[in-house]
Amino acid sequence: MFALVAQIFVLYASLTPQAVVADPPGFVLWSKGIPDGGPDTKVPFANHTLSISHRDKNGLVEEHEKFVDVIVVQSGNATLIVGGDVLGPKSAEPGEIRGKSIRGGLKRTVGPGDVIHITAGTPHQFLISPGSQITSVLVSGSVNL
Repeated sequence: MFALVAQIFVLYASLTPQAVVADPPGFVLWSKGIPDGGPDTKVPFANHTLSISHRDKNGLVEEHEKFVDVIVVQSGNATLIVGGDVLGPKSAEPGEIRGKSIRGGLKRTVGPGDVIHITAGTPHQFLISPGSQITSVLVSGSVNL
């Protein structure tokens, strides 16, 4: 009798729709550090974005009026220039300044494992040596966090 009850239970369980558990709202998992949409994907949230940044040449100077950048270097090396004055500033979009170079900034060599916090209003630029590259995880967040 027990065997028959067990078989009925197994049959019932196989016919009963199983609850599908979805990820909680706002949860993101990038398996092996690759976004589902590819490495150029930016995932926007209410007060920040999450993206992968890969550079194999010098970047433009960036200055964000209302965003903080938190950068975690995954691979490669670069010289990061922070602070100083943006030379040739141009508005890229509201609250975003781009430029060709920085005068009077602080130079730091950055590499794998380094965590960088750049406050809003701070000019910054990555310089990449020929044949080099840098890949990092970037979180850009509103200063109103």
